[in-house]
Amino acid sequence: MSANEDLSYAFTLSRQCLRFLGVWPDPYVPLSEFRRPNLRYIFVVCIISFYMFIPQITNTFRVWGNMTLMVEQVASANFSLMAFCKLVVTRYHGETLRTLMTSFKTDWMTSKRNWERNTMLKVARSGRNISFSCYISLICTTIFYISFNLLKLYRNISQSERKLVYQFDYPYDMQKTTYYVITYLVQISAGTYAAMINSTVDTFVSMLLLHVCAQLINLRTALNNLVEKLAEKSICSAKYKEDISATVLRHESLIRNAKAIDNCYSTVLLVHMTAATFQLCFQSFQVYMRITDKNPDSSTVKMAFLMFYVILLLIHLYAYCYSAEKLLTESTAVAYGVYECKWYDIPSRDAKDLMFIVYRSMISLRLTAGKFSTFSIEMFGTTVKTSMGYLSMLMAINN
Repeated sequence: MSANEDLSYAFTLSRQCLRFLGVWPDPYVPLSEFRRPNLRYIFVVCIISFYMFIPQITNTFRVWGNMTLMVEQVASANFSLMAFCKLVVTRYHGETLRTLMTSFKTDWMTSKRNWERNTMLKVARSGRNISFSCYISLICTTIFYISFNLLKLYRNISQSERKLVYQFDYPYDMQKTTYYVITYLVQISAGTYAAMINSTVDTFVSMLLLHVCAQLINLRTALNNLVEKLAEKSICSAKYKEDISATVLRHESLIRNAKAIDNCYSTVLLVHMTAATFQLCFQSFQVYMRITDKNPDSSTVKMAFLMFYVILLLIHLYAYCYSAEKLLTESTAVAYGVYECKWYDIPSRDAKDLMFIVYRSMISLRLTAGKFSTFSIEMFGTTVKTSMGYLSMLMAINN
């Protein structure tokens, strides 16, 4: 495959969806054109803001005191807040992300050896599997979300007092059938957009991290091969120093790329972690209320929607934690790779050059949530455990 096809293979799903949302950092588009305002991005932001997030926040205050309704409104507001923040941040850091994508395109173009491309394709394949899992859960959740709300539309259309998906006082007559149906469908679209944004940005960030991981693996392998060639005297010391300098510069470039990803999304991931913790709690609480028949709205479609919703949240959180854990592991493995190579068979003056890479690998690369905590598999377990602790508290308060 060509470099363009390889890049498309790695970012297939996220590329199409981000382009649809108007925030794809396309490395093939001129910078002047990329900086122009995107109407699709503005449209999606307005839809989510005025037809989902603001009504949800307003309704939270309206139902104050009713535990079940408050939990439902806050849970929906959390999800739309995460989507809004991720979309805005992706657009705001568009030029940085475009630079990263250009760098990744160069990686695919300059990888001529089979083992380099095989490593990149293997890591990209694992990222695609995570992406497919996210989108399958997204499709299932969205199907039940749309089905549930269309059933409500069918029941409400003949009622004297019609209710929206997210109740709000718009500056036009909601009792008119045309206005009511259009507003209702736009609110369903807003919820669908929010789900798409969350899934797309989460898989996009995961693929960015996994690409850096593949390059770190290739760097470690290339370094071992270089030292082995010098130990076998198949290259001279001057050629070794030239290649080791290029390796050090390449390592610094990968460190900058990983830090750039963290700098772009660290703040919004703090919002994501805080919201996701409560989100898991609130959605689990709604599932509990319907299982125990303590909520009058216990339709099968709504129950299925909530179950898939919880699965969707868990998969998204795991995608971040898995890719961040791999980044942490592969970044520190570079130092271990130096230790495991045949440094003892080369001249001491040449072996000392390896310390530049060891020193830069002592501090592992991380994906953080607001610089306060580091994403990892351990963090995944801690977040789920914390959410269940909040769930126990909610159940106690409700009883």
